[in-house]
Amino acid sequence: MSRLLGTLRSSQPVARFQRCCGLFPAGEEGGGDPAEGAGESGACNGATAQRRPVAAGRGPRNGVRSGRGQQGCAQKYIVKNYFYYYLFKFSAALGEEIFYITFLPFIYWNIDHSVSRRMIIIWSIVMYIGQVSKDILKWPRPLSPPVVKLEMRTDAEYGMPSTHAMAATAISFSFLIATTNQYKYPFELGLVAAFVFSTLVCLSRLYTGMHTVLDVIGGALISAVLLVLLYPAWDTIDHLLLTSPFCPLLSIVVPLVLCYNYPKLDYYSPTRGDTTTILGAGAGATVGFWLNNQYATPAYTSENFQLGFPLITSKMLVVVLARFVVGIFIVLLTRRLMKSVVLGMLGYQYKFPISDLEARRRLEVEVPYKFITYSSVGFSATVLVPLLHGLLGLM
Repeated sequence: MSRLLGTLRSSQPVARFQRCCGLFPAGEEGGGDPAEGAGESGACNGATAQRRPVAAGRGPRNGVRSGRGQQGCAQKYIVKNYFYYYLFKFSAALGEEIFYITFLPFIYWNIDHSVSRRMIIIWSIVMYIGQVSKDILKWPRPLSPPVVKLEMRTDAEYGMPSTHAMAATAISFSFLIATTNQYKYPFELGLVAAFVFSTLVCLSRLYTGMHTVLDVIGGALISAVLLVLLYPAWDTIDHLLLTSPFCPLLSIVVPLVLCYNYPKLDYYSPTRGDTTTILGAGAGATVGFWLNNQYATPAYTSENFQLGFPLITSKMLVVVLARFVVGIFIVLLTRRLMKSVVLGMLGYQYKFPISDLEARRRLEVEVPYKFITYSSVGFSATVLVPLLHGLLGLM
């Protein structure tokens, strides 16, 4: 068993998967054993590798592209199968902010409030546990070489567990579980869709060279266990979040305490900022859920329970698209404005220019900056956008 775990934790299976999908380091496209490339000169991500700077403004030539590792070093690679390249690059984006900030609000605006609430709460809990686990375990990411690294930002983080795998598993299967009791559709179809979604995201983390096989399996299993443990309490948690008078206070205070007491590292990692972003968005959305239930339409009414999806018409598609466009515009505008306002206020308070990246990484700056910005985003998505939809006749 220990030998199997050691193999799953090593970089060679990741490199072999990349080669099978047509991704090679420049100079190794002949298809040799990935382990043979580990003796190159140069260094990146704790291992040796051949690195050359990428000239500004120059694109790939002869199929040779450039990925980036730590400290701005560039690794040239060759793509021989562009279907897998674009498939897994797209799949990797399904675990990024751009997906969360569009998909989760879309569910809230257009499908079902209760489903969206459960997905956001599960997502927040799962992602916090995953992010903290990374900085407690401190397992390194795959070595390069033999692995080709296609991303730069997340390479500064530790690897175990894969939060992409955790989020994909949590979102897809929480959506399946939350809708299967409210809507009539083939359960097998939903199960296949959830499995395909989570599998594509998991495989994308291997293809991009960001995680070992064990990181991905561990992330998916942890998320599955959390879903099983939290499922019996779903209705109770949902009811308390909507009806308890303490909900708004606890929704703000508890995430802030967790963010300010995030595990400390010897060097800066974006995990604390990412965790604050997630908890902030979840806190703002939760306060919005509570306000809507108190002063708008109560969530617990028989009218909210539907036995089947309504018949899709062209008029409905236009309304759904209009809700999404209006909502995303407000959400992105809120994020842009709050980033500028909050960062400006913090810069004034702590006497630093807003362009000072090192100052923005300090605990007393990063946590309030991220938390206030994204809690405002969550609040606007759940309160301001539905109000605007009503004013525009899109409800």
